[in-house]
Amino acid sequence: MASRIRLEDRECPLSTTVEHVGEWWTLLILHDAFDGYTRFDQFQENLGISSSMLTARLKTLVTDGLLERRPYQTNPVRHEYVLTDLGRSLRPVIVALAAWGNSRLEPHERSMILVDAESGEEVQPVVVDARTGRRLDDSRAYVFAAGPAASDAMRSRYAHRRPLPVVPTAGT
Repeated sequence: MASRIRLEDRECPLSTTVEHVGEWWTLLILHDAFDGYTRFDQFQENLGISSSMLTARLKTLVTDGLLERRPYQTNPVRHEYVLTDLGRSLRPVIVALAAWGNSRLEPHERSMILVDAESGEEVQPVVVDARTGRRLDDSRAYVFAAGPAASDAMRSRYAHRRPLPVVPTAGT
């Protein structure tokens, strides 16, 4: 598959991530893998995806290092697809996407929710800074900036960007 990343975006982590996981079926396959599915027929039955599309998506996920293809039967040889550490590291992204989707629905309209495995209580995922615990959804408080490995083009992109002033809200 030809790369969809623009030449000037090749160092942008968002662009390169979307190149790996931004395809519709890829996210759904990963979601199924987080739910414990590992076998081709399980993915196909659950998703209703064609064999050729599933084969292509699984091959890409293995090539990208998100899934590992392992034999589970020898005669005939059959394989399962198991999340790698890199693949498992995407779980917070999938959780955040699902939470965003649910945030637009009334509670009675939600067909899937995230719950605490022990208590069964629904949880409300948020993305926070690991150091401070502060929520990262305020684009005035947290902005992107050029990192240490940034090219001149990336530095130029962020050189003129100044963080917007933080406007206090009620309770802060």
